[in-house]
Amino acid sequence: MALNLARAGTDLIVWNRSPAAAEALRAEGAAVAPAVPDVFARSEVVLMMLADDRVTDQVLDRDSAAFADLVTGRTLVQMGTTAPAWSRGLAEQVADAGGHYVEAPVSGSRVPAETAQLVAMLAGADTDLDVVTPLLRPLCREIVRCGPVPNGLLMKLAVNTFLISMVTGLAEAFHFAERHRLDLATLLAALDAGPMASPVSRLKGRKLLDRDFTAQASIRDVLYNNHLIVEAAETAGIPSPLLDACLELYAETSSAGHASDDMAAVIQALEMRSPHL
Repeated sequence: MALNLARAGTDLIVWNRSPAAAEALRAEGAAVAPAVPDVFARSEVVLMMLADDRVTDQVLDRDSAAFADLVTGRTLVQMGTTAPAWSRGLAEQVADAGGHYVEAPVSGSRVPAETAQLVAMLAGADTDLDVVTPLLRPLCREIVRCGPVPNGLLMKLAVNTFLISMVTGLAEAFHFAERHRLDLATLLAALDAGPMASPVSRLKGRKLLDRDFTAQASIRDVLYNNHLIVEAAETAGIPSPLLDACLELYAETSSAGHASDDMAAVIQALEMRSPHL
C-alpha cells in the first residue's frame, strides 16, 4: 500500500515496526522516520495500518501525555481492522486532543493491495473525509463513505461476514467433492463457469485444487476478524450462526499448526473432522 502511494508521487514519510520493511519504500523516494513521533511531527495526515488494537495502542503510546502532542492538529486515519467500540474510543480521544479521526478499513488481501484494487470504507466527519479521500485513491479501486465512526469498521465486518462464510463454503464444497471422489479440476471449472464465480472464488478455488496454502489472507488474521464479527453481533444482540461455525473451524485449523497458512487451509479442519476412507 505504501509503495503504491510512493509511486503515485505522494510526499511520504514512513515508519514500520520491522525497520527492514521500509527499505523498499526508501528506494521509491519515501523518507524513513526513525520513530513514530517523527512521522507525526512531519505530517498533516497519518495513515495507520497495524495488526490490531493492542499494537496500535502501543505505537501511539495512548496512555501517556505524549499522545495529545502527536495528534493535535493532525488527521489520524485508522486503516486496520479493530473492534468498532475501540475505534470509537480512539476517535473521542483524538478529538479531545484537538485532532481529527477517520476510519478507513479496506477490503482485499495481498493481491488487491499490491495492484491498488482495495475497497476502502471511510467513516468520520465529511470535511475530514474530503481531505483523506484523494490520498487513498492510489490504493483503491473504490472508496465508499459509510457515515460516522465506527460505521467504517462495522461495514468492514459486514463485508467480512460474507467473505469468511463464502470461502469456508468453498472449502466445504471441495471437501464434499473429494470425499465423493469427484474430479476437483472439473469442480473448479464448473464453479468458474457458473453464476457464483468471483475473483475470490477463482483465487481460493485454485489454491484448494493445488493445495497451495501460501498466505494471501492467513488463518490467523481470519480468525481474528471472525472473533470481531461474533463479538459485534453479540453486542448488538443478533445471531451469527454461520460465523459461529466458521469460528470453530478456523480455531481448529489454527490449533492444528496452520495459523500462518492461507484461509483456504480451513479445509483441513473439515478433513480432521471426517473419517478416513
